[in-house]
Amino acid sequence: MKGGLSFVDYELTLLKSLGKMSKKRVVVTGLGALTPIGNNVEEYWNALLEGKSGAAPITNFDASKFKTRFACELKNVDIDGLIGRRLARRIDPFIQFAIISSDEAVKDAGLAEIEDKERIGVMFTSGIGGLTSLQEEITKFATGNGVPRYNPFLVPKMIIDAAAGHISIRNGFKGLSCAVVTACASSTHAMSLAYDQIRLGRADVIVTGGAEASITQVGVGGFNALRALSTNNDNPEAASRPYDQNRDGFVLGEGSGTIILEDYEHAKARGAKIYAEVAGSAITADAYHQTAPHPEGEGAERVIRLAMENAGLTPELVDYVNAHSTSTSLGDAMEVKAIQNALGEHAYKTNISSTKSMTGHLLGAAGAIESIACILAVRNNIVPPTINLDQVDEVFDQNLNFTANKAQKREVRTALNNNFGFGGHNSSIIFKKFEE
Repeated sequence: MKGGLSFVDYELTLLKSLGKMSKKRVVVTGLGALTPIGNNVEEYWNALLEGKSGAAPITNFDASKFKTRFACELKNVDIDGLIGRRLARRIDPFIQFAIISSDEAVKDAGLAEIEDKERIGVMFTSGIGGLTSLQEEITKFATGNGVPRYNPFLVPKMIIDAAAGHISIRNGFKGLSCAVVTACASSTHAMSLAYDQIRLGRADVIVTGGAEASITQVGVGGFNALRALSTNNDNPEAASRPYDQNRDGFVLGEGSGTIILEDYEHAKARGAKIYAEVAGSAITADAYHQTAPHPEGEGAERVIRLAMENAGLTPELVDYVNAHSTSTSLGDAMEVKAIQNALGEHAYKTNISSTKSMTGHLLGAAGAIESIACILAVRNNIVPPTINLDQVDEVFDQNLNFTANKAQKREVRTALNNNFGFGGHNSSIIFKKFEE
């Protein structure tokens, strides 16, 4: 190359850089959670182990005319007390949730003590974003005199990248700040890409995760129209029941999860607490249908295989799979088939559970809170259960361990989290025990 490296020298330099990247280790140094079963990480984890359901009649709005009249809402959260009334009024609930869980994670990781904020990034997302704010403003316009007097904060409240922006501004983090949106796989994609950014040396620390606030008339009505939601209004607590023969759809949830990913050497140098290590991740597409999963689970199987390959793991080293399973007939069956095909005979020795049976489906935030469950399972050697599993559907292999109804103690060396989104988006991330 004229005025620079020769092509051969360029290739050698690139290969050396990639070699260095592959040796970088990424660890988890902070966690934050705001969920329907717990308003911080400790409450959330304890509720998971207790098998607590977060489902109850909807209080966010009058749902009496809807096919589904229950959801997994947040409970007893003092938004104004946690982030201040002035800020709370200017942002959508999904941003409020994102800030609350991120405040917990940032404090947990001790990021305020790091002087170089230019090396701290934010990759935070949502599947839908500011649905509450959009609905409120359109309703005001439709029921008013037709004058388009929209709230000047509507667009900043509505856009999905606003959560990342607020987290960055609140903490002075000046590294990358962005959002990746892939429906219900959004936060798992965000974690996977954050992991790659740290391995590439583009950041020392990234605040990542997702938030969702879609329990609104539009959210519930829209998913009802898709016939995706459970209509078990008489017994909400038992409505989210992955793998069970009587499952009839998912339960909508809301909340946020934040995970602090950090370069191991950076974490070690500052004496940070380390929960676990990111072993590997992968992203694939079904390229099949906008809303239905591939019936044979081809894309899901491939993403699990690629995540294991990226992590350098063989199937027999996967101890726990936190499944995406949402209680839909097609989705649950597809994923179980994918897990069995990817893990082979070892699938019978692996614990599988769906914590959505307790939290409901947090859409774009699902991967974040479920990854926290994986990280704590690895740290504490206990697998949270799939509750409401009274009779495993006959379409599933009865010899698989779905961790029915009670948490199970076992050695958890690695935990794999799956999440899939409308559009055929698939993502898996694997966490493993941290060792020096």
